[in-house]
Amino acid sequence: MVQDQVRAALDHAPPGPISVASLCAGRGHDVVDVVAAHPRRTDVRGRLVEFEPTLTEHARQAALTAGLDGVEIVTGDASTTDALAGIAPVDLLLLCGIFGNVSNADVRACIAQLPTVCAAEAVVVWTRHRRPPDLTPTIRDWFAQAGFDELWFGLPEPGGVSTVGAHRMTTAPQPLVAGTRLFTFLGDGAGA
Repeated sequence: MVQDQVRAALDHAPPGPISVASLCAGRGHDVVDVVAAHPRRTDVRGRLVEFEPTLTEHARQAALTAGLDGVEIVTGDASTTDALAGIAPVDLLLLCGIFGNVSNADVRACIAQLPTVCAAEAVVVWTRHRRPPDLTPTIRDWFAQAGFDELWFGLPEPGGVSTVGAHRMTTAPQPLVAGTRLFTFLGDGAGA
């Protein structure tokens, strides 16, 4: 479902360069696999940020194998706006595997900061589990309050855990503020 929303965002992007960022990108499949097969692949300039070096090495190799010279893989802390310095404002932002692993207050604060990292009309793709208490209706409201229209909301596939949402920014972009904390992970990171 995440890859479908990434593909849709690339399909509907206006002509010209497309800046993409994925925070806590893992092995990079959500971006690398889609961009590698997409007709707009040469328009994409991306940054995938992941803390775990073994995951970033996998993503780096996948991007190299796919010939994605414009996709940068960074081993580092994705939890602050510093991870987006030099690439923000972005046209497509992935926040997958984050909202189930941070406090509700951090989810809300992260969403409120998105106008500082997103370009006009940017698309944000996010995931969150639906285990009780299901925060997804509230997350959708927080996106609306931050100036985003919902493009898509998908329930977990059979046997799946995570819901996927996609929102388009309709408010004016704001300047990026360096060093702003977007979220802090809780516990062992077992949610999604």
